[in-house]
Amino acid sequence: MQAYLLNLGVLISIYSILAITLNFIMGYAGIFSLAHAVFFGVGAYTGALVAMSLSASIFVTVPIAMVVAGVLSLALALPALRVRGEYFVAASLGLQVLAVTVFSEWKSVTGGIGGLIGIPPVDLVGYQIYRPAAFFPLSLAVLVLVLVATRLLVHSSFGRSLTAIRDSESAAESFGKNVPLIKTISVVISAALAAIAGVLYAHYLAFINVESFTLDTSVLVMAMVIIGGTGTAAGPVVGAALLLLLPGLLSYMSFLPQTQIGAIQQIIYGLGMAVLMIFRPGGLVGRSKAKARTRPKDPDTEAQAPASRPAEAAR
Repeated sequence: MQAYLLNLGVLISIYSILAITLNFIMGYAGIFSLAHAVFFGVGAYTGALVAMSLSASIFVTVPIAMVVAGVLSLALALPALRVRGEYFVAASLGLQVLAVTVFSEWKSVTGGIGGLIGIPPVDLVGYQIYRPAAFFPLSLAVLVLVLVATRLLVHSSFGRSLTAIRDSESAAESFGKNVPLIKTISVVISAALAAIAGVLYAHYLAFINVESFTLDTSVLVMAMVIIGGTGTAAGPVVGAALLLLLPGLLSYMSFLPQTQIGAIQQIIYGLGMAVLMIFRPGGLVGRSKAKARTRPKDPDTEAQAPASRPAEAAR
């Protein structure tokens, strides 16, 4: 039971990293991408190949994977220079389909459908980490680092520019913001950070193939962000935890046909997203913020407000 919980903790940490990095462009820049699994896969394949041929050190595999994913993300970022909204979603969908084809057919590099096997465990300053008991603290530490990095970016001037673009591109341009450049940089950052999750995933499983990086994965990560709460710090983590705990909970329900668990999961994902979009658009975590905004004001504050306004106007 302990091994199962540790394994689940590692996977939740990895997918939380993915959800946080997608939330960086969805929640703060208003860029909806269906290709996030592509950069997850690029990070995983790059990390695996580097570990198998050069070094399994996390200080080697992670930077190389981030650079490769960041450069390749320009294939998605460049359309962002010219299109908005649903057109960008279509462009990201096209990239996702193309990437799955490449992952499947470039057998000399990716191993095709058979994938890559025998990926060495991650090397951390000379120590090989492969057991869940040791890998979980590592994945959790990386999750915290990615979360802190994204929060620092969000609260910087760059992050304020992102939210301005999300709210109104025209208004942002009128204030002198270089909208195409800011959007491109945000996509590159998101892709590079998503590659970190791919490296951890490859080292942990010691095997990867294209089935982990399909459109289903991109939709799953987007569901994590939406259900948890876009534009929030804890929302993606909450969404990742809920959607990864769900299969385990369903498997304990003996009255459900075990062969249909996958289909039932998809139905629950879809219903959950639809219900949240209708009744709680801010997601599970964002709901508290919405309530705070609509909280009744203090009567004493209301009584003092009219008196203070003339003084402010006279300044």
